[in-house]
Amino acid sequence: MPKTWFITGASSGLGLEMALQLLTQGHNVVAAIRRAGALTKLAQEYRERLDIVQLDLVEPESIASAVRDAFQRHERIEVIVSNAGYGLFGAAEELTTEEIDRQIATNLVGSIHLIRAALPLLRKQGGGRIVQVSSEGGQIAYPGFSLYHATKWGIEGFVEAVAQEVAPFGIDFIIAEPGPTGTNFGANLVRAKPIDAYDETPAGAVRRAITDGSFEIKGDAARTVAAIISAAESKTPPLRLALGSTAYSSISQALSARLSALEAQRGVTHSADRQDL
Repeated sequence: MPKTWFITGASSGLGLEMALQLLTQGHNVVAAIRRAGALTKLAQEYRERLDIVQLDLVEPESIASAVRDAFQRHERIEVIVSNAGYGLFGAAEELTTEEIDRQIATNLVGSIHLIRAALPLLRKQGGGRIVQVSSEGGQIAYPGFSLYHATKWGIEGFVEAVAQEVAPFGIDFIIAEPGPTGTNFGANLVRAKPIDAYDETPAGAVRRAITDGSFEIKGDAARTVAAIISAAESKTPPLRLALGSTAYSSISQALSARLSALEAQRGVTHSADRQDL
């Protein structure tokens, strides 16, 4: 049966690919975009099943009104996809206050406001599903992406807690964690002004790899989106969905190393307990 999906960041990248796949499959899509006119051609082709709305993740009022109005226009919205966001590259010392504030406001705070706006409406209709597009960078970290990782680790913690809060209402979550994927993420990457001192550091090495194209990108956008849609349509999806061999390898290594480090601390960890219990 056709469903209605609400997708932020639907004008490019994974969001646009998702909108295209869903429309092709016969679903209805509420496409949230920041710039008016970004989906004019698509609207002409799918005018009966594509509802375009404007919102800016750094403006909480626009998020709340766009979500509220969409639920009023549609009998039911089964899936909310929190996809909008961008990357910020630079060693922490290189970043400006404005770059830091906007990254957090968009990727983290904006996603939180979107989810909070959707919850009462999903609860009222008896349930629904929220897909938060995160990244392998929600569980691992590359030098030079500290603020990006801060937002992705942050939104994953938020979602994991909220998922427990709203499970009794029939609302569940999927955290999608793609590895490096062939989208326009790199082209839209905001790059801080470099400091020469970081040239021969890990952050400098990653900067060169991004600039010269040697940063390996194995993920396929269409396949990634198809996997997210499949998970969202399944009866019992996983809370976290790693996507791509790079994500699998990097997350697996990070979790194994973290668990090993924790086990090595068992004695001192337990020594911090109260002794009168």
